[in-house]
Amino acid sequence: MKIGIGLPVDDPAVLHDWTARADAGPLATLGRLDHLVWHNPEPLVTLAVLAGATTRIRLQTEVLLAPLRATALLGSQVATLDRLCGGRFTLGLGIGGRDDDFAAADVDPRGRGARLDAQLRDLRSQWAGTTGVGPAPLRPRGPEILLGAFRPAASARVARHGDGLLCAAAPSWAEALLATVAREWVAAGREGMPRNVAQVNVALGPPSVADAARASMRAYYAFTGDADRMAAGLLTAPAAVVAAARAFADLGVDELVCYHWATDPDQLDRLADLGLS
Repeated sequence: MKIGIGLPVDDPAVLHDWTARADAGPLATLGRLDHLVWHNPEPLVTLAVLAGATTRIRLQTEVLLAPLRATALLGSQVATLDRLCGGRFTLGLGIGGRDDDFAAADVDPRGRGARLDAQLRDLRSQWAGTTGVGPAPLRPRGPEILLGAFRPAASARVARHGDGLLCAAAPSWAEALLATVAREWVAAGREGMPRNVAQVNVALGPPSVADAARASMRAYYAFTGDADRMAAGLLTAPAAVVAAARAFADLGVDELVCYHWATDPDQLDRLADLGLS
């Protein structure tokens, strides 16, 4: 199983250091969150900048909120990034769960699942060259697409339109979700198996690192009304991270992305020392 990292959201100035360290080590992927009404940098612009500072590591949105964006422009931006980074980009997409994001983008949140379905069809068509909007991506179908999913409709969307699943659930919850996606994949007549990527929240280091991570998580997830529970799930002990990685590996997950909410880049060395990748 491969190991990636989710970049911290609070300070864009630290991302170059994080990226240089990650690209020099064994990690597989740099992940980037997306919310509009927040102080995190926009993910496609961020990853485009970081692509130019890397040579090896993959770049991934987790998840980009596609319904907030005009489809043709999104397709052009994604194809451009795909070309400029030499095919190292994975497009992780989701519908979004914050009404303030939709209000800021002047987009009606109702019917966003159906909108995402239409966007996925239109993106594939655009990348195949049928609309005249360029550039063309490296591969005719475009970059790899992973879809965030928790509900049956979203699981079916993975099978219809995606290349795999982004699973932001604990191993105990992930098992049923992965099985559902696998059944939908077969029912849709897809060949092979979906690529499954899981996520955990991690803070490795002294207590100050964990405290900073929990504070960042509580602020970020305040809109849910469940921020304390989210922060309580933060993995701060090396043994807990190793146990989670082994549990996901046992479920057949292809990659685990460890999201770091504190900005201390020494966490990358501590993660590498666990020998997971």
